Amino acid sequence: MAKKSSVEKNKTRERLVSKYAAKRAKLKALANDESLSLEERFKARLKLAELPRNSASVRIRNRCEVTGRPRGYYRKLKMSRISLRELGNMGKIPGLVKSSW
Repeated sequence: MAKKSSVEKNKTRERLVSKYAAKRAKLKALANDESLSLEERFKARLKLAELPRNSASVRIRNRCEVTGRPRGYYRKLKMSRISLRELGNMGKIPGLVKSSW
């Protein structure tokens, strides 16, 4: 079996997060509800632990939409610093003015 690239793994995580988001939120609310008994809260924590690890939103890595690079990521533009500079120099990003790079 071929190994999955990091970009593909991240896409899988994004799908799992959206699939389990509602269930995860409901279980978290039950686990943190002080009005419930300790046993009920513990059961909710156990069910939360049974969900796939990759369904947690914190496991998603911000990646460049152009290259898939994980470092130097600009959230507003959803791209890395390198792609931003290349596209900016070509004038393909509206509103971006080249200063002295």
